Amino acid sequence: MGKTLYQKIFEKYTVAKLPSGQYQLFIGLHLLHEVTSPQAFSMIREDGLPVLYPNRSFATVDHIIPTTSGERSRPLKDPVAEEMFARLEQNCKDFGIRFFGPDTEEQGVIHIVGPEEGVTQPGMTIACGDSHTATHGAFGSIAFGIGSSQVADVLASQTLAMSPLKVRRIKFTGKFSKGVFPKDAALAYINKLGVNGGVGYAYEFAGNVVEEMDMEGRMTLCNLAIEGGARVGYCNPDQKTFDFLKGKPYSPKGEAWDKALEYWKNVASDPDAVYDDEVEIDCNKLAPYVTWGITPEQSVMVNEKIPEGIGEAYDYMDFKGGTPIAGIPIDIAFVGSCTNGRLGDLKAAAEVLKGKKVNPNVKLWVVPGSQKIKKEAEALGLDKIFTEAGAEWREAGCSLCLAMNPDKLQGRQISASSSNRNFKGRQGSPTGRTLLMSPAMVVAAAIKGCVVDIRDLLL
Repeated sequence: MGKTLYQKIFEKYTVAKLPSGQYQLFIGLHLLHEVTSPQAFSMIREDGLPVLYPNRSFATVDHIIPTTSGERSRPLKDPVAEEMFARLEQNCKDFGIRFFGPDTEEQGVIHIVGPEEGVTQPGMTIACGDSHTATHGAFGSIAFGIGSSQVADVLASQTLAMSPLKVRRIKFTGKFSKGVFPKDAALAYINKLGVNGGVGYAYEFAGNVVEEMDMEGRMTLCNLAIEGGARVGYCNPDQKTFDFLKGKPYSPKGEAWDKALEYWKNVASDPDAVYDDEVEIDCNKLAPYVTWGITPEQSVMVNEKIPEGIGEAYDYMDFKGGTPIAGIPIDIAFVGSCTNGRLGDLKAAAEVLKGKKVNPNVKLWVVPGSQKIKKEAEALGLDKIFTEAGAEWREAGCSLCLAMNPDKLQGRQISASSSNRNFKGRQGSPTGRTLLMSPAMVVAAAIKGCVVDIRDLLL
Protein backbone atom coordinates (compact mmCIF):
# COMPACT_ATOMS: atom_id res chain seq x y z
CA MET A 1 0.00 0.00 0.00
CA GLY A 2 1.33 3.43 -0.98
CA LYS A 3 1.96 6.26 1.45
CA THR A 4 1.07 9.94 1.47
CA LEU A 5 3.73 12.62 1.70
CA TYR A 6 2.53 13.30 5.23
CA GLN A 7 3.08 9.69 6.28
CA LYS A 8 6.52 9.53 4.67
CA ILE A 9 7.80 12.66 6.39
CA PHE A 10 6.22 11.85 9.75
CA GLU A 11 7.85 8.42 9.75
CA LYS A 12 11.23 9.77 8.63
CA TYR A 13 11.32 12.40 11.38
CA THR A 14 10.00 10.21 14.18
CA VAL A 15 12.60 9.79 16.93
CA ALA A 16 10.59 7.56 19.25
CA LYS A 17 7.10 6.58 20.33
CA LEU A 18 6.33 8.05 23.75
CA PRO A 19 4.50 6.35 26.67
CA SER A 20 1.66 8.84 26.11
CA GLY A 21 1.03 7.34 22.67
CA GLN A 22 2.38 10.43 20.96
CA TYR A 23 5.54 10.48 18.86
CA GLN A 24 8.70 12.46 19.44
CA LEU A 25 9.20 14.26 16.14
CA PHE A 26 12.48 15.85 15.06
CA ILE A 27 12.00 19.36 13.65
CA GLY A 28 14.08 19.97 10.54
CA LEU A 29 13.57 23.74 10.42
CA HIS A 30 12.54 26.16 13.15
CA LEU A 31 11.42 29.66 12.19
CA LEU A 32 11.22 32.48 14.72
CA HIS A 33 9.77 35.97 14.96
CA GLU A 34 9.57 38.61 17.66
CA VAL A 35 6.11 37.90 19.09
CA THR A 36 6.19 34.28 20.27
CA SER A 37 9.93 33.81 20.85
CA PRO A 38 10.81 36.08 23.82
CA GLN A 39 8.93 33.88 26.32
CA ALA A 40 10.52 30.75 24.84
CA PHE A 41 14.05 32.13 25.12
CA SER A 42 13.32 33.17 28.71
CA MET A 43 12.27 29.59 29.50
CA ILE A 44 15.49 28.02 28.25
CA ARG A 45 17.59 30.73 29.92
CA GLU A 46 15.90 30.01 33.25
CA ASP A 47 16.71 26.32 32.84
CA GLY A 48 20.28 27.04 31.76
CA LEU A 49 19.76 25.29 28.43
CA PRO A 50 21.49 26.03 25.12
CA VAL A 51 19.82 26.06 21.71
CA LEU A 52 20.62 22.53 20.59
CA TYR A 53 20.86 23.14 16.83
CA PRO A 54 21.11 26.90 16.18
CA ASN A 55 21.87 26.20 12.51
CA ARG A 56 18.33 24.83 12.14
CA SER A 57 16.71 28.06 13.40
CA PHE A 58 16.19 31.29 11.48
CA ALA A 59 14.51 34.49 12.62
CA THR A 60 13.10 37.73 11.30
CA VAL A 61 11.05 40.66 12.60
CA ASP A 62 7.68 41.14 10.93
CA HIS A 63 4.63 41.52 13.17
CA ILE A 64 5.49 44.70 15.06
CA ILE A 65 7.76 46.54 12.64
CA PRO A 66 6.25 49.71 11.12
CA THR A 67 5.79 49.73 7.35
CA THR A 68 6.32 53.45 6.81
CA SER A 69 10.00 54.21 6.29
CA GLY A 70 10.05 57.20 8.64
CA GLU A 71 8.97 55.05 11.58
CA ARG A 72 11.44 52.20 11.16
CA SER A 73 14.50 53.89 12.65
CA ARG A 74 15.68 52.49 15.98
CA PRO A 75 14.59 52.72 18.68
CA LEU A 76 11.03 52.19 17.45
CA LYS A 77 8.53 54.76 18.71
CA ASP A 78 6.42 52.06 20.37
CA PRO A 79 8.44 50.96 23.45
CA VAL A 80 6.79 47.52 23.54
CA ALA A 81 7.60 46.94 19.87
CA GLU A 82 11.17 48.11 20.42
CA GLU A 83 11.60 45.75 23.36
CA MET A 84 10.33 42.78 21.33
CA PHE A 85 12.64 43.70 18.44
CA ALA A 86 15.65 44.17 20.70
CA ARG A 87 15.06 40.93 22.60
CA LEU A 88 14.84 38.88 19.39
CA GLU A 89 17.97 40.55 18.08
CA GLN A 90 19.88 39.85 21.31
CA ASN A 91 18.59 36.29 21.67
CA CYS A 92 19.71 35.46 18.13
CA LYS A 93 23.13 36.96 18.84
CA ASP A 94 23.50 35.13 22.15
CA PHE A 95 22.49 31.73 20.80
CA GLY A 96 24.07 31.92 17.33
CA ILE A 97 20.83 32.03 15.32
CA ARG A 98 20.71 33.66 11.88
CA PHE A 99 18.64 36.85 12.09
CA PHE A 100 17.17 38.31 8.91
CA GLY A 101 17.00 41.88 10.19
CA PRO A 102 16.09 45.08 8.32
CA ASP A 103 19.77 46.01 7.99
CA THR A 104 20.49 42.77 6.10
CA GLU A 105 17.98 43.50 3.30
CA GLU A 106 16.57 40.03 4.00
CA GLN A 107 13.83 41.06 6.43
CA GLY A 108 10.22 40.26 5.71
CA VAL A 109 7.22 38.22 6.77
CA ILE A 110 8.58 34.92 8.10
CA HIS A 111 6.44 32.75 5.80
CA ILE A 112 7.70 34.65 2.78
CA VAL A 113 11.34 34.89 3.85
CA GLY A 114 11.68 31.12 4.49
CA PRO A 115 11.02 30.08 0.88
CA GLU A 116 12.74 33.20 -0.47
CA GLU A 117 15.99 32.31 1.29
CA GLY A 118 15.74 28.60 0.48
CA VAL A 119 15.61 27.43 4.11
CA THR A 120 12.16 26.01 3.38
CA GLN A 121 12.65 22.76 1.47
CA PRO A 122 10.63 19.66 0.55
CA GLY A 123 10.49 16.58 2.73
CA MET A 124 11.13 18.23 6.09
CA THR A 125 9.25 19.12 9.26
CA ILE A 126 8.92 22.87 9.84
CA ALA A 127 7.67 24.58 12.98
CA CYS A 128 7.13 28.22 13.87
CA GLY A 129 5.31 30.07 16.63
CA ASP A 130 2.75 31.32 14.14
CA SER A 131 -0.50 29.71 12.99
CA HIS A 132 0.09 30.34 9.28
CA THR A 133 3.21 28.16 9.16
CA ALA A 134 1.20 25.80 6.96
CA THR A 135 2.28 28.13 4.12
CA HIS A 136 5.58 26.24 3.84
CA GLY A 137 3.70 23.05 3.01
CA ALA A 138 3.49 24.39 -0.54
CA PHE A 139 7.03 23.05 -0.92
CA GLY A 140 6.13 19.51 0.08
CA SER A 141 6.88 19.75 3.79
CA ILE A 142 4.94 19.16 6.99
CA ALA A 143 4.73 22.67 8.39
CA PHE A 144 2.69 23.76 11.40
CA GLY A 145 2.30 26.48 13.99
CA ILE A 146 3.21 25.99 17.65
CA GLY A 147 2.83 27.88 20.93
CA SER A 148 5.56 29.63 22.92
CA SER A 149 6.17 26.68 25.27
CA GLN A 150 6.64 24.44 22.23
CA VAL A 151 9.01 27.02 20.73
CA ALA A 152 11.10 26.53 23.87
CA ASP A 153 10.93 22.74 23.41
CA VAL A 154 12.24 23.03 19.87
CA LEU A 155 15.00 25.45 20.86
CA ALA A 156 16.16 23.12 23.62
CA SER A 157 15.65 19.69 22.03
CA GLN A 158 14.81 20.21 18.34
CA THR A 159 11.86 17.87 18.92
CA LEU A 160 8.15 18.00 19.72
CA ALA A 161 5.64 15.47 21.06
CA MET A 162 2.94 15.03 18.44
CA SER A 163 0.14 12.73 17.37
CA PRO A 164 -0.21 11.87 13.67
CA LEU A 165 -2.99 13.53 11.71
CA LYS A 166 -5.44 12.01 9.27
CA VAL A 167 -5.01 13.13 5.67
CA ARG A 168 -7.73 14.62 3.47
CA ARG A 169 -6.99 15.13 -0.20
CA ILE A 170 -8.70 18.13 -1.77
CA LYS A 171 -8.65 17.89 -5.56
CA PHE A 172 -9.09 21.07 -7.56
CA THR A 173 -10.30 20.22 -11.05
CA GLY A 174 -11.36 22.25 -14.06
CA LYS A 175 -9.88 25.68 -14.71
CA PHE A 176 -9.88 29.17 -13.22
CA SER A 177 -11.81 31.71 -15.26
CA LYS A 178 -10.30 35.18 -15.68
CA GLY A 179 -10.45 37.07 -12.41
CA VAL A 180 -10.38 33.94 -10.22
CA PHE A 181 -7.20 33.34 -8.22
CA PRO A 182 -5.75 30.83 -5.72
CA LYS A 183 -7.13 33.01 -2.90
CA ASP A 184 -10.62 32.30 -4.23
CA ALA A 185 -9.91 28.56 -4.33
CA ALA A 186 -8.75 28.75 -0.71
CA LEU A 187 -11.86 30.62 0.43
CA ALA A 188 -13.92 28.10 -1.56
CA TYR A 189 -12.60 25.04 0.31
CA ILE A 190 -13.06 26.79 3.66
CA ASN A 191 -16.59 27.75 2.67
CA LYS A 192 -17.33 24.15 1.67
CA LEU A 193 -15.70 22.33 4.60
CA GLY A 194 -16.03 24.94 7.36
CA VAL A 195 -13.57 26.50 9.79
CA ASN A 196 -13.57 23.32 11.89
CA GLY A 197 -13.73 20.86 9.01
CA GLY A 198 -10.00 20.23 9.04
CA VAL A 199 -9.59 19.59 12.77
CA GLY A 200 -7.46 16.46 13.14
CA TYR A 201 -6.44 16.54 9.47
CA ALA A 202 -3.59 17.45 7.21
CA TYR A 203 -4.88 18.78 3.89
CA GLU A 204 -3.18 17.57 0.71
CA PHE A 205 -3.97 19.93 -2.16
CA ALA A 206 -3.99 18.14 -5.50
CA GLY A 207 -5.56 18.04 -8.95
CA ASN A 208 -4.68 19.61 -12.25
CA VAL A 209 -5.39 23.15 -11.01
CA VAL A 210 -2.76 22.80 -8.26
CA GLU A 211 -0.29 21.21 -10.67
CA GLU A 212 -0.72 24.20 -13.01
CA MET A 213 -0.42 26.72 -10.17
CA ASP A 214 2.86 28.53 -9.57
CA MET A 215 4.57 28.29 -6.19
CA GLU A 216 3.13 31.57 -4.99
CA GLY A 217 -0.40 30.33 -5.64
CA ARG A 218 0.32 27.09 -3.78
CA MET A 219 1.63 29.08 -0.83
CA THR A 220 -1.65 31.00 -0.68
CA LEU A 221 -3.61 27.75 -0.82
CA CYS A 222 -1.59 26.22 2.03
CA ASN A 223 -1.46 29.43 4.06
CA LEU A 224 -5.20 29.29 4.68
CA ALA A 225 -5.32 25.61 5.69
CA ILE A 226 -5.31 26.64 9.35
CA GLU A 227 -8.37 28.82 8.70
CA GLY A 228 -10.18 25.62 7.74
CA GLY A 229 -9.08 23.96 10.98
CA ALA A 230 -6.30 21.85 9.44
CA ARG A 231 -2.96 21.87 11.28
CA VAL A 232 -1.09 21.17 8.05
CA GLY A 233 -1.67 21.92 4.37
CA TYR A 234 0.70 20.76 1.64
CA CYS A 235 1.26 20.21 -2.07
CA ASN A 236 3.41 17.47 -3.54
CA PRO A 237 6.76 18.81 -4.79
CA ASP A 238 7.39 18.86 -8.52
CA GLN A 239 9.66 20.55 -11.06
CA LYS A 240 8.16 23.96 -10.26
CA THR A 241 9.16 23.44 -6.64
CA PHE A 242 12.71 22.51 -7.55
CA ASP A 243 13.09 25.38 -10.03
CA PHE A 244 11.90 27.86 -7.40
CA LEU A 245 14.47 26.67 -4.85
CA LYS A 246 17.45 26.28 -7.17
CA GLY A 247 20.06 28.95 -6.51
CA LYS A 248 18.41 30.33 -3.39
CA PRO A 249 20.93 31.43 -0.70
CA TYR A 250 20.35 28.46 1.61
CA SER A 251 19.38 25.84 -0.95
CA PRO A 252 21.78 22.88 -1.37
CA LYS A 253 24.56 23.39 -3.91
CA GLY A 254 26.50 21.05 -6.20
CA GLU A 255 26.45 17.39 -5.18
CA ALA A 256 24.27 18.25 -2.18
CA TRP A 257 21.64 19.59 -4.59
CA ASP A 258 21.63 16.36 -6.59
CA LYS A 259 21.29 14.29 -3.42
CA ALA A 260 18.51 16.50 -2.08
CA LEU A 261 16.69 16.39 -5.40
CA GLU A 262 16.64 12.61 -5.33
CA TYR A 263 14.99 12.65 -1.91
CA TRP A 264 12.57 15.42 -2.82
CA LYS A 265 11.30 13.54 -5.86
CA ASN A 266 10.57 10.44 -3.78
CA VAL A 267 8.76 12.20 -0.95
CA ALA A 268 5.61 12.95 -2.97
CA SER A 269 2.50 10.91 -2.21
CA ASP A 270 2.45 7.55 -3.97
CA PRO A 271 -0.14 7.05 -6.75
CA ASP A 272 -1.77 4.29 -4.69
CA ALA A 273 -1.71 6.21 -1.38
CA VAL A 274 -4.86 5.80 0.71
CA TYR A 275 -6.53 8.90 2.15
CA ASP A 276 -8.85 9.23 5.11
CA ASP A 277 -11.12 11.49 3.08
CA GLU A 278 -11.29 13.01 -0.40
CA VAL A 279 -13.05 16.15 -1.59
CA GLU A 280 -13.28 17.62 -5.08
CA ILE A 281 -13.78 21.27 -5.98
CA ASP A 282 -14.73 22.13 -9.55
CA CYS A 283 -12.91 25.36 -10.32
CA ASN A 284 -15.00 25.89 -13.44
CA LYS A 285 -17.81 26.91 -11.07
CA LEU A 286 -15.78 29.37 -9.00
CA ALA A 287 -16.18 33.14 -9.08
CA PRO A 288 -14.22 35.61 -6.95
CA TYR A 289 -15.00 35.15 -3.25
CA VAL A 290 -15.60 37.80 -0.57
CA THR A 291 -16.09 37.18 3.14
CA TRP A 292 -19.04 38.97 4.74
CA GLY A 293 -18.81 37.78 8.37
CA ILE A 294 -16.34 37.20 11.20
CA THR A 295 -14.77 33.90 10.10
CA PRO A 296 -13.22 32.97 6.73
CA GLU A 297 -16.01 30.41 6.31
CA GLN A 298 -18.61 33.17 6.09
CA SER A 299 -18.16 34.05 2.45
CA VAL A 300 -20.03 34.26 -0.83
CA MET A 301 -19.04 34.62 -4.45
CA VAL A 302 -19.08 38.23 -5.57
CA ASN A 303 -22.19 37.73 -7.70
CA GLU A 304 -24.14 36.36 -4.71
CA LYS A 305 -26.01 37.83 -1.75
CA ILE A 306 -25.23 37.63 1.94
CA PRO A 307 -27.22 34.64 3.22
CA GLU A 308 -30.31 35.18 5.35
CA GLY A 309 -29.73 34.69 9.04
CA ILE A 310 -29.26 36.16 12.48
CA GLY A 311 -26.47 36.01 15.03
CA GLU A 312 -23.14 37.44 16.08
CA ALA A 313 -21.71 37.94 12.59
CA TYR A 314 -24.76 39.88 11.37
CA ASP A 315 -24.82 42.03 14.51
CA TYR A 316 -21.10 42.79 14.41
CA MET A 317 -20.85 43.48 10.69
CA ASP A 318 -24.23 45.25 10.60
CA PHE A 319 -25.07 43.51 7.35
CA LYS A 320 -28.50 42.21 6.45
CA GLY A 321 -29.20 38.87 4.80
CA GLY A 322 -30.23 39.20 1.17
CA THR A 323 -27.90 42.15 0.54
CA PRO A 324 -25.67 41.73 -2.54
CA ILE A 325 -22.01 41.58 -1.45
CA ALA A 326 -21.12 43.71 -4.48
CA GLY A 327 -21.72 47.35 -3.70
CA ILE A 328 -20.78 47.29 -0.02
CA PRO A 329 -18.65 50.43 0.53
CA ILE A 330 -15.10 50.22 1.91
CA ASP A 331 -12.77 52.67 3.66
CA ILE A 332 -9.39 50.91 3.58
CA ALA A 333 -7.90 48.55 0.99
CA PHE A 334 -4.92 46.40 1.95
CA VAL A 335 -2.69 44.33 -0.34
CA GLY A 336 -0.10 42.34 1.60
CA SER A 337 0.44 39.71 4.36
CA CYS A 338 1.89 36.19 4.33
CA THR A 339 -1.19 35.19 2.32
CA ASN A 340 -0.89 37.65 -0.54
CA GLY A 341 2.21 39.82 -0.20
CA ARG A 342 4.37 38.14 -2.81
CA LEU A 343 5.58 39.55 -6.13
CA GLY A 344 2.87 37.80 -8.14
CA ASP A 345 0.22 39.34 -5.90
CA LEU A 346 1.68 42.80 -6.43
CA LYS A 347 1.79 42.23 -10.18
CA ALA A 348 -1.87 41.18 -10.22
CA ALA A 349 -2.81 44.27 -8.20
CA ALA A 350 -0.76 46.59 -10.43
CA GLU A 351 -2.32 45.13 -13.58
CA VAL A 352 -5.77 46.15 -12.33
CA LEU A 353 -4.67 49.56 -11.03
CA LYS A 354 -2.51 50.70 -13.95
CA GLY A 355 -3.85 53.89 -15.51
CA LYS A 356 -6.61 54.23 -12.90
CA LYS A 357 -7.04 56.14 -9.65
CA VAL A 358 -7.88 55.10 -6.12
CA ASN A 359 -11.31 56.34 -5.08
CA PRO A 360 -10.92 59.58 -3.05
CA ASN A 361 -12.89 58.03 -0.17
CA VAL A 362 -10.54 55.06 0.10
CA LYS A 363 -6.98 54.56 1.35
CA LEU A 364 -5.05 51.82 -0.46
CA TRP A 365 -1.97 50.39 1.28
CA VAL A 366 0.32 48.09 -0.68
CA VAL A 367 2.80 46.27 1.56
CA PRO A 368 5.41 43.93 0.04
CA GLY A 369 6.05 40.75 1.99
CA SER A 370 9.82 41.18 2.13
CA GLN A 371 12.56 43.66 1.37
CA LYS A 372 13.63 41.54 -1.59
CA ILE A 373 10.10 41.57 -3.02
CA LYS A 374 9.99 45.35 -2.55
CA LYS A 375 13.22 45.69 -4.48
CA GLU A 376 12.01 43.38 -7.27
CA ALA A 377 8.70 45.24 -7.53
CA GLU A 378 10.46 48.59 -7.76
CA ALA A 379 12.76 47.23 -10.48
CA LEU A 380 9.60 46.41 -12.46
CA GLY A 381 8.13 49.87 -11.83
CA LEU A 382 5.18 48.52 -9.84
CA ASP A 383 5.72 51.08 -7.07
CA LYS A 384 5.17 53.90 -9.57
CA ILE A 385 1.91 52.34 -10.76
CA PHE A 386 0.69 52.23 -7.16
CA THR A 387 1.81 55.72 -6.15
CA GLU A 388 0.60 57.37 -9.37
CA ALA A 389 -2.82 55.86 -8.74
CA GLY A 390 -2.89 57.32 -5.23
CA ALA A 391 -1.90 54.23 -3.21
CA GLU A 392 0.66 54.16 -0.40
CA TRP A 393 3.71 52.01 -1.18
CA ARG A 394 5.05 50.66 2.10
CA GLU A 395 8.02 48.83 3.61
CA ALA A 396 8.00 45.08 4.29
CA GLY A 397 6.04 43.71 7.24
CA CYS A 398 2.79 42.16 8.44
CA SER A 399 1.13 45.59 8.51
CA LEU A 400 -2.68 45.64 8.62
CA CYS A 401 -3.04 41.86 8.65
CA LEU A 402 -3.12 41.86 12.46
CA ALA A 403 -2.23 45.45 13.31
CA MET A 404 0.45 44.84 15.96
CA ASN A 405 2.09 47.94 14.47
CA PRO A 406 0.93 51.47 13.58
CA ASP A 407 -1.24 50.20 10.68
CA LYS A 408 -4.75 49.88 12.14
CA LEU A 409 -8.38 50.36 11.26
CA GLN A 410 -10.16 53.19 13.02
CA GLY A 411 -13.63 52.81 14.52
CA ARG A 412 -16.15 51.05 12.27
CA GLN A 413 -14.07 51.28 9.11
CA ILE A 414 -14.50 48.50 6.57
CA SER A 415 -11.36 47.00 5.05
CA ALA A 416 -11.05 45.13 1.78
CA SER A 417 -8.11 42.91 2.67
CA SER A 418 -5.94 40.32 0.95
CA SER A 419 -4.95 38.87 4.33
CA ASN A 420 -6.16 35.72 6.08
CA ARG A 421 -8.46 36.57 8.99
CA ASN A 422 -11.63 38.60 9.35
CA PHE A 423 -12.01 38.03 13.10
CA LYS A 424 -13.56 40.73 15.28
CA GLY A 425 -10.90 43.36 16.02
CA ARG A 426 -8.30 41.55 13.90
CA GLN A 427 -7.16 44.66 12.04
CA GLY A 428 -6.60 46.89 15.03
CA SER A 429 -9.99 48.39 15.85
CA PRO A 430 -12.29 46.48 18.24
CA THR A 431 -15.19 47.49 16.02
CA GLY A 432 -13.45 47.45 12.62
CA ARG A 433 -14.75 45.18 9.86
CA THR A 434 -12.77 43.06 7.38
CA LEU A 435 -13.77 41.66 4.00
CA LEU A 436 -11.26 39.08 2.73
CA MET A 437 -10.64 38.76 -1.02
CA SER A 438 -7.87 38.40 -3.60
CA PRO A 439 -5.39 41.26 -4.24
CA ALA A 440 -7.04 41.97 -7.60
CA MET A 441 -10.43 42.23 -5.91
CA VAL A 442 -8.96 44.50 -3.22
CA VAL A 443 -7.63 46.91 -5.82
CA ALA A 444 -10.88 46.83 -7.79
CA ALA A 445 -12.71 47.79 -4.59
CA ALA A 446 -10.20 50.60 -3.99
CA ILE A 447 -10.91 52.01 -7.44
CA LYS A 448 -14.69 51.83 -7.18
CA GLY A 449 -14.99 52.60 -3.47
CA CYS A 450 -17.00 49.44 -2.87
CA VAL A 451 -16.90 45.70 -3.42
CA VAL A 452 -17.02 45.07 -7.15
CA ASP A 453 -16.65 42.05 -9.44
CA ILE A 454 -13.09 42.19 -10.74
CA ARG A 455 -14.26 40.46 -13.91
CA ASP A 456 -16.17 43.62 -14.85
CA LEU A 457 -12.88 45.54 -14.85
CA LEU A 458 -10.88 42.88 -16.70
CA LEU A 459 -13.30 42.12 -19.54
